[in-house]
Amino acid sequence: ERERERQGTKEKERKKESMARQRFYTPYEVSQHNEQKDIWVSYLGKVYDLTALCAENQGNVLMKPIISAAGTDISHWFDKKTMDIRKHVDEETGCVFFFTPVGRFLHVPPKRPVSNWKNNFGAPWWREDKYCIGRLSNKTRDIRLINTLTSQEHTIEVCSEEIMEEIRTRYLAINAHAGSYTWKFCGKELDMKKTLEENGVIDEDEDFYKLSMDEELWRPAIHLYFSDDLTEG
Repeated sequence: ERERERQGTKEKERKKESMARQRFYTPYEVSQHNEQKDIWVSYLGKVYDLTALCAENQGNVLMKPIISAAGTDISHWFDKKTMDIRKHVDEETGCVFFFTPVGRFLHVPPKRPVSNWKNNFGAPWWREDKYCIGRLSNKTRDIRLINTLTSQEHTIEVCSEEIMEEIRTRYLAINAHAGSYTWKFCGKELDMKKTLEENGVIDEDEDFYKLSMDEELWRPAIHLYFSDDLTEG
């Protein structure tokens, strides 16, 4: 009983630490949110959920470019140095304006004065941290997870920046009792607070590509050993 309480306390501490750390997302995960009622975009290394913004401005024609970009990375809209929308000298007016080749969108001022332009919205949406839900992975990789208890094998895409605890959270969608397993690579128990690379699970995709090797045949395998069902509620 004391052991269960101790494990329960550890799990609560892990969840608390995880909440303080921003989640990483794969480009594929972002791409799945590509509808007007569920719209995500990524830019400059972060992921934003603009569903609320879209709902608040439903019917506004200036939302069209944003909706069209749903599920994609729009970093090319921005200047990496200023973290703002790119600017250029407009040929017609000779003035510096935001560069919007996809069409003017919400919170971008018109080129000329108009009576219906309102600038009392505060910060433009792309500067609002409230829409940010996490970070976009710089590099994703596929790993094999082999459950030694059931002999089941699954391949999942993970973010290279994720620690093992976060990868285990992904595996929960496949196995609700993922927390009851000891994770090992080449017979060595993995430190769940470290990344794959930090645990010695090296990403060799680039080497496989250079050598024309089939990466699927050499994908690293992590073995899961059932310990005790401490996650059953």
